[in-house]
Amino acid sequence: MRNTVGLIGLGAMGKGMATSLRRAGHAPHVFDLRREVSEAFAAQGGTASPSLAALGAACDVVVSVVVNASQTESVLFGANNDGTGCAATMKRGSVFVMCSTVDPNWSVELEARLAALGILYLDAPISGGAAKAASGEMTMMTAGKPEAYALCEPLLNAMAGKVYKLGDSAGAGSKVKIVNQLLAGVHIAAAAEAMALGLREGVDPAALYEVITHSAGNSWMFENRMAHVLAGDYTPLSAVDIFVKDLGLVLDMARASKFPLPLSSTAHQMFMQASSAGFAREDDSAVIKIFPGIELPPKAKP
Repeated sequence: MRNTVGLIGLGAMGKGMATSLRRAGHAPHVFDLRREVSEAFAAQGGTASPSLAALGAACDVVVSVVVNASQTESVLFGANNDGTGCAATMKRGSVFVMCSTVDPNWSVELEARLAALGILYLDAPISGGAAKAASGEMTMMTAGKPEAYALCEPLLNAMAGKVYKLGDSAGAGSKVKIVNQLLAGVHIAAAAEAMALGLREGVDPAALYEVITHSAGNSWMFENRMAHVLAGDYTPLSAVDIFVKDLGLVLDMARASKFPLPLSSTAHQMFMQASSAGFAREDDSAVIKIFPGIELPPKAKP
């Protein structure tokens, strides 16, 4: 028998993951604070749960795709730790799959807290963007007990093209995700700096993009994010403030062991500057707006 799965958070990544589960033949229970979003998803297959408690009671595996640790705690234990979250109704032996980018120490503590309730836990941050989430080709960096994998591994494989098993207890998945976010944040900041310099020097932006994306200086982040800049489209697929948070976690982890991260520190300051300048909720490529004179000429925009 298939385990019943629930997914909380139908944002850019969560909606794609729920769609991948449905495409694999599952009928996921879904919950989002925007009731209309849950109902729109369920209209094509699945169930819109009326509450977190209802979702927890109905499911053997609960997948949480929210922004941070604070939202994850609210999902589990209620906004004010009032017991209105899904943990109060989840069955003993069920699994909670945590997909947010968080402090690894917090993830370790959450595993212990859920174990006391008889709930298994999988530390399972994700990467790849909305398109790969929707196609089932994203990456999951996971760590947890064998019993947790036994229940949810087919579901993980339905949502992700690559599921990495990094340890038999929480923490390792989150540590690897933080290293990934170090690279992602630094690459976006470097891509923005490079494009800004080219624009300042009067290089045709479309030509610059074409050359760099076919040269050794290219990166996935340059190719992906600078396309947003050329289009003048800063619709947030991943917002500036996501990297304020994630690079902050990178620096916190390194600070605990007194490990120097000069590039990460600089990139974090760039995203902080963009956030404080009013671009917090724009796409993370909007970090380019901290540079003077980067307005694209009209011919560069579609």
